[in-house]
Amino acid sequence: MSSSIDAPNIIRLLPDQLISQIAAGEVIERPSAVVKELLENAIDAGATQLAIRLEAGGVKRIAITDNGSGIPPEQLALALTRHATSKIAHLHDLENVTTLGFRGEALASIASVAQLTLTSRTRDAAHAWQVQGHDPAAVSPASGAIGTVVDVQDLYFNTPARRKFLKSEQTEYGHCMDVVRRIALARPDLRFSVTHNGKTTEHWQESELADRSAQILGEPFAQARLPLEERAGPVGLRGFVGLPTAARGRADAQYFYVNGRFVRDKLLTHAVRSAYQDVLHGDRFPAYVLQLELDPALVDVNVHPAKIEVRFRDSRAIHQFVFHAVSRSLASTAPSSELSVSASATSPNPSPFSALPWHAQQPRQSSLGVAQDMARYGAMFSDNFSVGSAGATTNIVHPAKNDQPDEESFPLGFALAQLHGIYVLAQNRAGLVLVDMHAAHERILYEQFKQALEEKAVTLQPLLIPVSFHADAVEVGTAEEHRTNLASLGFDIAIMSPTTLAVRAIPALLKNADVQSLARDLLRDLREFGGSHVLTEHRNELLGTLACHTAVRANRALTLPEMNALLRQMEATERADQCNHGRPTWIQLAITDLDRLFLRGQ
Repeated sequence: MSSSIDAPNIIRLLPDQLISQIAAGEVIERPSAVVKELLENAIDAGATQLAIRLEAGGVKRIAITDNGSGIPPEQLALALTRHATSKIAHLHDLENVTTLGFRGEALASIASVAQLTLTSRTRDAAHAWQVQGHDPAAVSPASGAIGTVVDVQDLYFNTPARRKFLKSEQTEYGHCMDVVRRIALARPDLRFSVTHNGKTTEHWQESELADRSAQILGEPFAQARLPLEERAGPVGLRGFVGLPTAARGRADAQYFYVNGRFVRDKLLTHAVRSAYQDVLHGDRFPAYVLQLELDPALVDVNVHPAKIEVRFRDSRAIHQFVFHAVSRSLASTAPSSELSVSASATSPNPSPFSALPWHAQQPRQSSLGVAQDMARYGAMFSDNFSVGSAGATTNIVHPAKNDQPDEESFPLGFALAQLHGIYVLAQNRAGLVLVDMHAAHERILYEQFKQALEEKAVTLQPLLIPVSFHADAVEVGTAEEHRTNLASLGFDIAIMSPTTLAVRAIPALLKNADVQSLARDLLRDLREFGGSHVLTEHRNELLGTLACHTAVRANRALTLPEMNALLRQMEATERADQCNHGRPTWIQLAITDLDRLFLRGQ
């Protein structure tokens, strides 16, 4: 079989058309890539209104109309030439890119694999001018408003092999819409409209990021998001991060922008994911819309043909800035004047107690359990409430008005009763608060233990009588191998025989736990995670196991002072809105919600 190249060792200069088609293979992967390049050019031209018209998922037609500055007729032919751009002229410009498109390849690459018509009119022109991609030298008068229309038809008509790799019409349309949504989120100040096969599918007016993100990511995200805005010198980060309760099974609601450019950057994704590690475990993915702004000289956007990846001059500093900014947002939510959540809501309100002026300065709780903390808060309530022996509230007596504690300082209010040994019912100025007591206490203990571990202040509690239990060879081997890690966590587990382990000390925070069960689960986690860096890499999983074992259990009757002590600790604990697995620990039902349930006033 003969080769199509008679002399493969001879170097040839490729024809311009083939060069453009090769470039198109890098830049124009599918119809959505055409949409991206054309929208970026339109935005760089100062457009405020963009109309996207698609047919057959963009394969048959992509027409994008903008009201930007337009292209003078004498430059229309040049616009279809490879490496022709108005956005950079020198190396300095490339190192300080402030535009979205700058390579000067998009129009030429698209014209090499599709039927392209370019129509444009500047503000001082009497009419528009038009040029065809197959004959860029023939510029002719045309009708058209100020701005530019790029009409791309029959994508890959001359490269059928590439066209065979495209998916179904609906799939390609979905990819095109993904691109439109990304750009629309980056520029909420612009107006977008989309039609597909002659039917309008989306229309977004100019708005703020809060409104645009609600339109694109949906109401569940809008109801469970936290605002974020931080700046450190030349670097700023703003946008919204979703509460763990808004997490999804796929990473399809993660939008990160660098100087207005949507990116998929491993460094930034890792920074955000790390910030969520305390409140989101398992295979769930957080939702967020974040915009990073920094000096263009500090980031290189010219490292990927599709400009989807970036490289930072100081990647470590950027990682730490993003990580701490998102962590602070999750730990201390924005102020909320209304404490109401719909009775049908599945996610909690942004935490009202974190907005209090004393919250930022108040130190974390000392290493005390709820039962130990009773004495601190119990006196405030014991004279005013009567509690039955089973923990159910009876004969509630409200304090006199002059003796009423200041609810401004206690936003979660004060306990009324316990429901089925699982939920604490409390009253605050807005209405009814429902607390999952196990989940809430688990978060409190988790944060306390994490703080103690970070400060290397884990206090050991020696056991008067060591707890011995039968262990298999694997458990004994794990105890021996991870002796240092166990000591760092506050455990002293001794090997008494080839089949017996004895727990001689545990962390003081966990003194009320089932020692044998706790030790077995801890050894199982250490065996599963393995390695010498277990505390660094899997600390959260280990602490979650410890907290879960010690948290107050369901069906345990709490007194009113104990319930109020739990509420007070929640108010003083970071991330108290969610348990360690991302579930809400409390929800608010406003009086208006209760009135609506009982049809009051209707």
